[in-house]
Amino acid sequence: MTQILTVLKRILSLPELRRKLLFTLLILAIFRLVAHIPTPGIDTAALKQIFQSSQFLSLLDIFSGGTLANFSIIAVGINPYINASIVMQMLTMVFPKLEELQKEGAFGREKINQYTRYLTIPLAIIQSFGLLSLLRSQNLTTISTPLQFLAIIATMTAGTMFTVWLGELITQYGLSNGVSIIIFAGIVGRLPITVAQTLTTISAQDVSAFLVFIALGLAVIYSVVRITEATRQVTVQYARRLRGNATTTQLSYLPLRLNQAGVIPIIFAVSLMLVPSMLGSFLSSQPQSASFGAFLTTYFSQSAPLYQILYFLLVFAFTYFYTAVVFNPDKISDEMKKNGGFIPGIRPGKPTADYLSYIINRITLVGAAFLGLIAVLPNIAQSLTSINSLAIGGTGLLIVVSVILESVKDIESKLVMHNYDRFL
Repeated sequence: MTQILTVLKRILSLPELRRKLLFTLLILAIFRLVAHIPTPGIDTAALKQIFQSSQFLSLLDIFSGGTLANFSIIAVGINPYINASIVMQMLTMVFPKLEELQKEGAFGREKINQYTRYLTIPLAIIQSFGLLSLLRSQNLTTISTPLQFLAIIATMTAGTMFTVWLGELITQYGLSNGVSIIIFAGIVGRLPITVAQTLTTISAQDVSAFLVFIALGLAVIYSVVRITEATRQVTVQYARRLRGNATTTQLSYLPLRLNQAGVIPIIFAVSLMLVPSMLGSFLSSQPQSASFGAFLTTYFSQSAPLYQILYFLLVFAFTYFYTAVVFNPDKISDEMKKNGGFIPGIRPGKPTADYLSYIINRITLVGAAFLGLIAVLPNIAQSLTSINSLAIGGTGLLIVVSVILESVKDIESKLVMHNYDRFL
C-alpha cells in the first residue's frame, strides 16, 4: 500500500503524468455519463433481469463496457471494434500487402487502424440490427415502424464510433490503452452495485458459503496475476564482431508468455455458444420445430453439463488457434538469424523454428486450460456457494487484473523515461 501511494505521489508531482491522468479521468467521466442515456423504446427493467440471469449476456455486457444491460445509446460499445481488430489480425496473415503494411512502423499501424475503423461500421450495424431484432422477438421494445428501427440502428452505430473515439483519445493523450481502460471502467463501475446486491441476498446460513466465495475470488486474482505475468525465458546469444577477427557473444532472452491470447479465445467461444441458445429460442416458437428448439434450449442452457464442456473445449481450441495466428516461429527464427542470434544447442533456421514451436505448444497447453477454467468459473462458483457470480466472473477479473498490470507498467516506463531525460 505504501508503494502504491508513493507511485501515485510521484505521478501527481510530474506535470505531464498528472495531465495524462486527469485527461483519462475526464474521458471516463464522459463515457459513464453517456452510458446512462437510454435508447428510446426499450423496456430496460425487463432487460436487466434477463442479463442478470445469463452468464453470456453478462459477458457481452462486460465487453461493451457495461452499457448493454441498460441499453444506452452506446449499448453496442466497442464489441464491433474488437471483432474488427481480430479480423484485421487474421487478414494480415492472409494478404501479403497487409503484412508489409504492418512492418512500416507507425505509418503502417495507423493505416491498419484506419481500416479497422472502417470495418467497425458495418459490424456495428449488423450487431445493432441483431440486438434490436432479438429484443423485438422477446417483446422488450415498443419500436413499431421501420423508420424508427433504422434511426435507432444509426444511433447505436454512432455510439459505437463515439466510444472508439474516446478510447483512441485515451490512448493518444492519456494513460495506457484506451479500449482496455473503457472495458475496465465498465466492470469497475458496476462492481459496487453487484457487491451490494450480493450482500443483501446473503442470510446467516450463507455466511460460510460467502467466505468460500471470497476465498475463491482471492485465489482467482492470485492465479490471474501469476498466469498473466508468467513467461518462458528462451536464451538467445548474439555474436558481436570486435576489431580484427575477435568476436564476442552477448546473452539475451526471448520471453514467451504463458497466455499469448489474452481474453480473445473467450470472445470467440462466446460468439459460437450464443448461436444454439438463440436458435433454440427461435425454433421453440415455431410449431414445426418446437421439439428441436426445446432440445437446444435444454442442453445448451448455461447450467447444462454439455454446455460447459463444449464451452471449455472451444476456449481451449481457440487459444491454440489464436496463438498460432499471433506467434510465428518461422518469422522469429528468420529475424534472429538476420541479427546474428541463435539459441544455444539449436541450429539457426528451421531447427530454431521447430524448437520454438515445441516450446509454445507446451506452454500454451497450460494457458489454454487456465482460460477454459476462467470461462466456466462462474458456474462452478455458483454450484459450490449458491451465490450468483455471473455479473463479475473470472473473465471480468482477468480483464481487470490485466488492465491494472498494463497500466502500472506503462506508468513505470514513463517514470523511468522522465528520470532518464532529467539525467541527460
